[in-house]
Amino acid sequence: MTAQQWRPPRFIESPFARFALTSVVVGYLVVSLTPGLVPLVSLEIDWGRTGEGLSRAADMFARMVPPDFSRLELLYKGLRESVQMALAASFFGMLLAIPLGLMSARNLVPLPVYLLGRSLLGVTRTFHEVIIAIFFVKIFGFGPLAGVLTLIVASMSFIGKMLAEDIENMPPGQLEAIKATGASFPKLLVYAVQPQMLPRYLGVSIYRLDANIRHSTVVGIVGAGGIGQVLAASFSRYDYDFSLAILLTIVTLVFVGEFFSNWVRGRLR
Repeated sequence: MTAQQWRPPRFIESPFARFALTSVVVGYLVVSLTPGLVPLVSLEIDWGRTGEGLSRAADMFARMVPPDFSRLELLYKGLRESVQMALAASFFGMLLAIPLGLMSARNLVPLPVYLLGRSLLGVTRTFHEVIIAIFFVKIFGFGPLAGVLTLIVASMSFIGKMLAEDIENMPPGQLEAIKATGASFPKLLVYAVQPQMLPRYLGVSIYRLDANIRHSTVVGIVGAGGIGQVLAASFSRYDYDFSLAILLTIVTLVFVGEFFSNWVRGRLR
């Protein structure tokens, strides 16, 4: 008699339910990708136009090679602007995330303050950076100011969210011990919260700096400064060889930011 082999439990045990779910998913894909089959569900993809787009893509990629690095001054200006935007936004985002994170930690603040902090986090995290960038471009016009403000909002909400979650997950013993001594709220932060949260806070902030370097190239496409704005202008002029030079520069910038971020996080461990 052989021993029964163990297998991990299936997400859906019933074979009939698995078959029915698979059939529904496959049927939905077929319906959604077939123009006019079910108007309310179909994505109305024009496959003929898609085929024409592939031929245009081949022509565009052919015109990209070789990349044109002759306009180094313009390339350097956009690259420098993106790095400056990322650094400034990360710095101010780190500062603003501290009060926002403390306000959003239920084990530190009263319920009204907590609800206010969580509401701010919810609103700032609702919209993508590109949407926020469009909003600031409409208010302040084209340029890096809109990009910096966009990345500050994104950094503040991201770091604040991580900080609040970590504070709420702290072991309660140290907090209760410091409170029992009659310590004030600032002393509670210095002696109970700061020793446990500082390494995590710095690690998340460095990660956000790496993300801001990438996002600074994206928000520029809608006019919020940086090398992304130079890229959008080159595409609008059909200057594809210069566009490839910009894309290669962005890839290099992201790789450098990734290596720097990994090095700093390794030093903090």
